[in-house]
Amino acid sequence: MAKESNYIEAARISWLRVEEDSYVREIPAIKDLREIEFKKSVTFFVGDNGSGKSTLLEAIAVAYGFNKEGGTLNYEFSTFDDVSPLYRAVTLVKGARRSPRGIFLRAESFFNVSTKAEEYEDDGAPLYGDKSLHDQSHGESFLSFIESFGNGLYILDEPEAALSQRRQLELMSWMMATERQGAQYIIVSHSPMLLGYPGADIISFDKAPLERIAYEDTDCYRLTRMFLDNRDEMLSSIRKSIEGKAGAD
Repeated sequence: MAKESNYIEAARISWLRVEEDSYVREIPAIKDLREIEFKKSVTFFVGDNGSGKSTLLEAIAVAYGFNKEGGTLNYEFSTFDDVSPLYRAVTLVKGARRSPRGIFLRAESFFNVSTKAEEYEDDGAPLYGDKSLHDQSHGESFLSFIESFGNGLYILDEPEAALSQRRQLELMSWMMATERQGAQYIIVSHSPMLLGYPGADIISFDKAPLERIAYEDTDCYRLTRMFLDNRDEMLSSIRKSIEGKAGAD
């Protein structure tokens, strides 16, 4: 999967550009981070909620030139400014190649991206998937927006939030096809399906320093497999825990 050059080879952080009282200085996995390298065409950030993976992903996207709420490199809009200050501290090491196009998508703000896309359609841009994004389901519109592009840089924050298991497989198929054309993917994910993408780099944010781990060592894989193999036992344990708490009250 490795190739001569990624669009983003590394991201470096200068903490002197971050305010002393900023909350990002308190995120354990990234507070001492100085550089993260992207060695593969597909890189996943994994970790528990609040571990800093989406914060870093967002900072990389904004530092590259993407709109804070998502879209392509040409999108300029804002509905609520909640971007972290980390992007001001990020310097990107770019490869020899330059991305002809790119997408930054956050599942929670995709409705706003879709609305902006509708405005561009009114200006004569083509429809996505032969129909308006707002005439499709969340997952359908999310995937058809992605599939309207080809070779380029894809920065995706928890795409599985919008996609069924079947649609996740479709996304993986699209990734494989575009990766062969030279695309680069940086993705935050909790999906045991997407994380199974062949040959991808998986970087864990569960402790500092960040570390590359095997697919089978991710919590997404281990806990999902544990649940599927021992569903009755795990559900029984949860019920007992709830009953114990109720009794204590």
